[in-house]
Amino acid sequence: MRAYKFDSFGLENLRITDIESKKPGPGEIAVDLRAVSLNYRDLLVIQGLYNPNLSLPTTPISEGSGIISSTGPGVTGVRVGDEVITHFVSSWIDGTFEKRYLGSTLGAPGPGLATERVILPENAVLPMPKQYDFAEASTLSIAALTAWSVLVTEGNISEGDTVLTLGTGGVSIFAIQLAKAMKANTIITSSSNEKLKRSLELAVDHTINYIDNPRWDRTVLEITDGRGVDIVCETGGITTMNASLKATAAGGLIGVLGGITGLTGEINIAPLAMKRLRVIGVLVDSRVAFEKMLSFLNEHRIKPIIDRRFPFEKLRDALSYMKAGKHFGKIVVEF
Repeated sequence: MRAYKFDSFGLENLRITDIESKKPGPGEIAVDLRAVSLNYRDLLVIQGLYNPNLSLPTTPISEGSGIISSTGPGVTGVRVGDEVITHFVSSWIDGTFEKRYLGSTLGAPGPGLATERVILPENAVLPMPKQYDFAEASTLSIAALTAWSVLVTEGNISEGDTVLTLGTGGVSIFAIQLAKAMKANTIITSSSNEKLKRSLELAVDHTINYIDNPRWDRTVLEITDGRGVDIVCETGGITTMNASLKATAAGGLIGVLGGITGLTGEINIAPLAMKRLRVIGVLVDSRVAFEKMLSFLNEHRIKPIIDRRFPFEKLRDALSYMKAGKHFGKIVVEF
């Protein structure tokens, strides 16, 4: 069967190889992948920026959907023929996150999904919702669940709250869709007026072009009559964090989801203390939270926004497209 591997860091080293198809062991299942969804984390893994000590060669990509083709001894929760979606932190079933769960993350150090068939532990999959095709379902376990974790698990969002999302990537767009379904007010930023125009089609309440408005935190305060927002989905990283602190209301929450602009730098912590803000890092959520989110998506008929679909043979092109930041929503590779 075919699988992507890289034996040294760099997108240029990602290649399709032929590998032997293995059989699942006790408690394991074999999933024939039908689609995978790309995340910025995947780029970091391939470039060696996520874990420079990662054992190579390895197969990347962290979330996907497919059909169970075989099961190992002791598997009772799923059957051959089931359509499933992956659970990124497979060992995190419920409760508070623990560091040991990091060992089970898919796409490094756990199995990567850029392969026609993957062997996974049984608890690494959930039933695929019937209202989605494989491409749509492949987007839910990281971007959608991360947005859910910020808004619901950590943010305890209420009707009438105001949510700020930075950029128009997968997490930000899901956050807008979820927040609107929860009757919250929404603000989104982007450097592209075309993307902001598309955001308005999702019923976003306010848009801000951060190139035209480099002090966009002041614009946020103007929109909210000086109060600030209740929840920030902070995808930018170090360059945007100071502005996010200023744009957040007293007692508000900043969910740190990524670091596209960098991970280290100077932060002014005065707003953090003076406004009693909560800043929390978010790494998706538990299986139980995932199940709750899927029920919510089904109830409110929320459809993932997919920017482009690439064939399996064009995975490198898809990753390059994501690196260029041209997408709105999710990028999917179909098998």
